[in-house]
Formats: sequence, structure tokens, C-alpha cells
Amino acid sequence: MSVDGNSFKTTMRRWVSGVTIVTSHAKDVASGEERDAGMTVSAFSSVSAEPPLVVVCLHALTRTHAAVEASGVFAVNLLSSEQEVLSARFATSTAERFDGLTIRRGLTGAALIDGAIAQLECELVSSHREGTHTLFVGKVLACSTAPGEPLLYAAGGYRRLLP
Repeated sequence: MSVDGNSFKTTMRRWVSGVTIVTSHAKDVASGEERDAGMTVSAFSSVSAEPPLVVVCLHALTRTHAAVEASGVFAVNLLSSEQEVLSARFATSTAERFDGLTIRRGLTGAALIDGAIAQLECELVSSHREGTHTLFVGKVLACSTAPGEPLLYAAGGYRRLLP
């Protein structure tokens, strides 16, 4: 028995998830310069508290995937409910995602995005290719939180927590 991709996607849209932007950086093959990469990701979870580990799942054909593989580091920026536009921007492949954005650099050098309600800086410890995606497991080197409510995604749209 096999489940087709559309049925699977329809079913998974029932799952509520937080919205993150995963960032990394690596040398651009053409220019040789360090470049930021980042994308909207809802496939993110904690793995272990001892040691502190998280997992992100990235499509193998993205610049962010290539940057994580090349650099061995990534950051997870948990978006606030006020950052829908930013999430949409990093979900498209047409916009220059980092233009005009205020970021800072932490331990890994990956972009930490202002306004996120939490940030985790990670060093890659393992990767597991499954289908079209790779699960990247990262050891959390630093983490921080800020006030705000999380941006949620379900049934093909953004959601907010009720007060």
C-alpha cells in the first residue's frame, strides 16, 4: 500500500507547527565570498536536553541545505506572531532574503534575525538523507529568548495563539 504525495500533504496540513527561519553561511562557489543562506522551516524539533540537540529538515536542493553541509553550522530563529511577512519572504526563492534585514552574528557566524522570540546556534553533529530532504541534527552551542508570541502555521495559513 502506498500513500500519494498530495494525500500526505493534505493530512500533514492538520498538524500545527511553529515557524522558524533557519540560517547558515558558506563560501559562494562563484565569488569565493561568504554568503548568508536562509529559509522558512516548520520541520524543527528538540531531540535531547543532555546534550542539547535539535533537528531541522531541509530540502536537499536549497542554498540553505548546501550552506549547512559546507559550514557545519546553522541557527534557528523562532519567529514571532508579528513576523508573517518575513516568513513569507524566506519561503520564496525569488526575493533576496537578507536585503534590508537587521541581523547579528553569534558564535557560529550564522545570521540571528532581530525580532525572533528565540534563537538557537548549532554545530552540525549528524545528517540523515531521507527522500528529498535531509535531517540535520545540531548541538546547541548558545540559545536565547525574547518576549512575544510564536508564529504558528496550520491548514495552509498562519495562525496566532488566542489570549
